[in-house]
Amino acid sequence: MKTRSIAALVVSLVGATSCDSFKEAFTAHVDVVARTNDRELSVDRLSDLLGKSTLQIPVNRETAALVADLWTGYQLLATAAARGDSVIDPKYLDEATQAITASMRLRRFMENVGKSLTKETPSEATYAQATGGLFSARHVLLSFPPSATPAQRDSVKTKAEGIRARITAGNFAEIAKKSSGDPGSAARGGDVGPFPREQMVKPFSDAVAALRPGDISGLVETEYGYHIIQRSTYASAKAEYDAAFNQTVGQRAESLFVARADDAAKVTLKSSAATDAKSAARDLAGHRRDKDVLATFKDGSLTVGRFVKWVELMPPQQRIGQQLAQAPDSIVRQFVKSVARNEVLLKKADSAGVVLTAEEQQQLRGEFKNAIVSLWGQLGLDPKSLADSGKSAPERERIAAARIESLLDRIMAGEAQAIQVPVPAQSVLAMMYTTKITSAGIDRAVERASRLRASADSARQAQQPRSQVPLPTTPPAAATPPADAKTTRP
Repeated sequence: MKTRSIAALVVSLVGATSCDSFKEAFTAHVDVVARTNDRELSVDRLSDLLGKSTLQIPVNRETAALVADLWTGYQLLATAAARGDSVIDPKYLDEATQAITASMRLRRFMENVGKSLTKETPSEATYAQATGGLFSARHVLLSFPPSATPAQRDSVKTKAEGIRARITAGNFAEIAKKSSGDPGSAARGGDVGPFPREQMVKPFSDAVAALRPGDISGLVETEYGYHIIQRSTYASAKAEYDAAFNQTVGQRAESLFVARADDAAKVTLKSSAATDAKSAARDLAGHRRDKDVLATFKDGSLTVGRFVKWVELMPPQQRIGQQLAQAPDSIVRQFVKSVARNEVLLKKADSAGVVLTAEEQQQLRGEFKNAIVSLWGQLGLDPKSLADSGKSAPERERIAAARIESLLDRIMAGEAQAIQVPVPAQSVLAMMYTTKITSAGIDRAVERASRLRASADSARQAQQPRSQVPLPTTPPAAATPPADAKTTRP
């Protein structure tokens, strides 16, 4: 389980919750930011955590929402630990991991599609004819020095000609290791591996394409220097070439299949798709059950809730939610359409009977349980330790809640690492126990924290020693140059 500093979490995650409705503004207890069962995160508590933190983190709504989300996840885990609940009820787990299982099934379906549509297999003939546009080669590079003069370039050419005169297929790898100016390939005897023709600079690619397998070129000049190139034989390139060939041909077949499926499905976005997607991106947790439709397609639709599940499946470091919230509507609509395309393909996977095996489902549940147990350990919520400390469940819950509050104090003081609770775990906990984050409470906490931070900053500045150099109260007037003086622009 990876840990992060709170500052890193602020940068990589966006958990801001927006005001859900006018009703919330009138009915919410504005002195409370969040609740989990009988526990409350007050405005004063959250503002103290933010405003009095010694870490250089911004005091704003996103940070406040992130800390509130950490508090909520930690307190829910505390409740589960105090009650000895390992949170592996298949009913909750299957719902929380829908996006994970969907992604696994979709990947398997597309692999099967690639295999079924691919008629070509790698061979010495496909290699020689460059079927699929793939080549494999090795080279020795005699590099030009930076800003090389004509004389320097001539010197490099003379050296390259000397090497070309004595290089053979037998000593090519040895010379490349000793003399090549391309460190990436030199260690491999000059081998650059399989590559599509357009990947390399044109003079290099043209030279390779003109060679038969095993042949060695003359000097080939590119912007990098002079190359001596050997097109690899199929025998020497077989392992990497075969893998690259299968991948390239398979991807081509998959792309064609997806394009045809897209045309047949006729994905149509709602006029409000971009606005609704951005709103969901700002508050993913609050839209997990949103039934509003973003897009329709043949025999189905993409709801906001399903859209959120796909977004939450993506790596946190990509900050997809934050990117969507700030992206132009045209980009957001393209992204929504790509997610709708996933739903289209998933229906085809369903029709093809692509499912997880019983062993895979069991493994997923086991990994989930292990993740919960690991989180308990990292948060100091080991159920055995809690059982030794408290006899009744309510007593254990109080002890566990107090440990979480202590941990948050240490996190905000930079004395402990913030531990990210995975989205599936958050979803399961939210389904099993009562939890809510109040938008109005977050706003009030940010206002109070801002005042606390400003006061603390002023106090620190007042404690700074005064400068021994007298400072002018007003800046001196700029000297005016004589009329005939030459001036330069910086």
